Order: sequence, then C-alpha cells, then structure tokens
Amino acid sequence: MARFGTQTAAAVHDLLTLMGRVEERFVGGEHELDEASVLEGYRWMFSILQVGTDVWLWGDPQRPRFVDIVGPYRKWGGDNADAFYQFAPVDPSRTYRVRGEVGDAVYFSLTVYGGPNDGRYTNRIVGTVSDRDVEVDDAGRFEILLSPSPQKRPWLRLEPDAVHAITRDYLVEPGSGCRVRWSIECVDGEGVPAPDDAELARRFRAVTTWVEEQAAMVPIVLADPNTVAEPYPVPEVTYGWAAGDAAYAMGSFTLAEGERLLVRGRSPECAFWNLCLWNPFLHTYNYDYDRVTINGGQVVYEDDGSWEIVVAAHDPGHPNWVCTQGHASGLLWFRWFHPASTPARPTTEVVLA
Repeated sequence: MARFGTQTAAAVHDLLTLMGRVEERFVGGEHELDEASVLEGYRWMFSILQVGTDVWLWGDPQRPRFVDIVGPYRKWGGDNADAFYQFAPVDPSRTYRVRGEVGDAVYFSLTVYGGPNDGRYTNRIVGTVSDRDVEVDDAGRFEILLSPSPQKRPWLRLEPDAVHAITRDYLVEPGSGCRVRWSIECVDGEGVPAPDDAELARRFRAVTTWVEEQAAMVPIVLADPNTVAEPYPVPEVTYGWAAGDAAYAMGSFTLAEGERLLVRGRSPECAFWNLCLWNPFLHTYNYDYDRVTINGGQVVYEDDGSWEIVVAAHDPGHPNWVCTQGHASGLLWFRWFHPASTPARPTTEVVLA
C-alpha cells in the first residue's frame, strides 16, 4: 500500500518533539522564575505555536491575507496594548495591491522584510511605507503597490529576497478606537489550492524553526533592575521584525512589597510613544484588567512637558500608574515612532508606598 504524506508526517513529529522540550526554557532552567512567570510560560509556548502556524503553515503568497500576529491572545515578541500587527507572505516576483482605511490610528506603516523563508527571523528591511507617505482620500482610504518593477506612487519595490509584509497601527485608545482595516491582493498570482507533501513538509519545518528560535530568546532577566538603558536611535539595521522608524529603550524592575518605581523623562516630538510592562517572555500582562502599558496620548504631563510614570502593584492615586499585576519583577520597554531626536535616557527612583 502506498504511503502518503511521509515527508509531512516526519516534519510534524519533529515539531511535536520540539514542543515537548520548550517547557525546559522556563522550568528547571538556569533562571529561577516565580510561579506567575512559569504559568505565563505555558501560555506563551502555545502563543508562539499559534503564530507560527498562522504565518508559516497557512500563509500563501499567491492568495495572501493579513492575519493578526499580536493581540490579547497572541502575546509574544514584544506585544503591547496600543498596537495591532498583521502579517502577509509575499513572493518577490509578484505584484500586490494593499488597501487600507485609516480609522483612528495615529501612526501606521507597512514594512516588507527580506531574508530566509524558512521560519527564521530576518534582520533586513526591504522598505517601509508609513502614514507620512500615502495619500488618504476623503473617506480615509489609501493604496500601496508592491512589485519588483516601478509602479505609481506610493510604491514599494520588492527586492529578490522579499518574503513577507507586516503592518503596524497604533491607537491612543485602542479599546474604543477603530484600527486600520488592511487588505492585500496578489494581482498576478497563479498558485494551487493545496500544497503537495514536499511543500507542506517544508511549511511544518518552518513552524518548527520558528518555535525553536523564539524559545531560544527567552526568558530574559536583566542584571541591573530598576533602571532604563540609554535609548538607541532609529536603527539603520533591525533584528527580527522591529520597525525601521522607531527608537527604543529597555529596562527592568524588581520591587519588594510596598515599593514602587518612579520613571521620569521627557519625550521628543514624535508620532507616538509608549511604555510597556513585559514578563520574561516579552509579552504584556493582561490589559483586559489593568493598565499595563501607557502611551503619550494617555500620559498626564508636568507643566514643563516632562512626565512621571509610576510602576506599582497597587494604585497609588497617580494618573500615570501602570500595574505590575502581582509580578515582583519584569521588563520595561519604551518606543518612540518618528522621533525628532534620540530620546534622553529616563531616570528611575524606587520609593516606599
């Protein structure tokens, strides 16, 4: 009797074996994590699997769709409560029409990345088109063309190594605001409706590579808590799926019972900025219950334009409080889109409640 799907079966078994080992990243490893972080680790491991299958298993550059890759139930890789990210695969030999409706986004962009198409991160941005580059009509709609040959503007050239496109849209009030509505169409795609055994096995191997690489990055535990590092400027080269038009800064907190961390700073003129609290797996705490991220449109500023943000377990009566949700330690992450200058380093102070 003929055996069908043998390559795929082998690839699936490899993925299942890997999933059995991912737990080792947060149970019995070199970092001793608290119970809350260990429990979050179990959710995180299936979150990266979910994203991996959505992106690498189901994605089809001949009939692409934008799919959510971060959100309340997709916490990994530096998500935050203010943003919506979507992913679509592309074929560098094809032409795509991307359409959008702006909604309430204060910043949005489309970035095409180049590199391997096997589940690994890429560190090369092929090109980015942001809200500053498109013409929005009276109905709030815009259009972007992606292709290897020149098109009418706005147009983004697909270099030979282009493999996927990621959208970003940021809202000051994402819970009540309307996100950008993105769509993508391959205008000259051919394709087939179902992959054969070799192609499906390749996709499952990409999922395995994705999960393995994501697991290798975490948990992250910084050695110098209750500080924020010097911000680094808008980069010429990015790693992973980072934005090419943002400056970033990372820090961490470790607080005893009754302590809170005061973070003070001043943001340059920019399209959007925020601070997120993350666990060691680079995902936000549950923002369905508390404010665990805060952005420049929500912050109450001092008279001189500076700001103070309070990181604490309980509400101190401060308008800029972000909640640790019972975590004694965690990560701090700042980002500034289109900053007029590299932000100054925020200062920190631990105080008693």
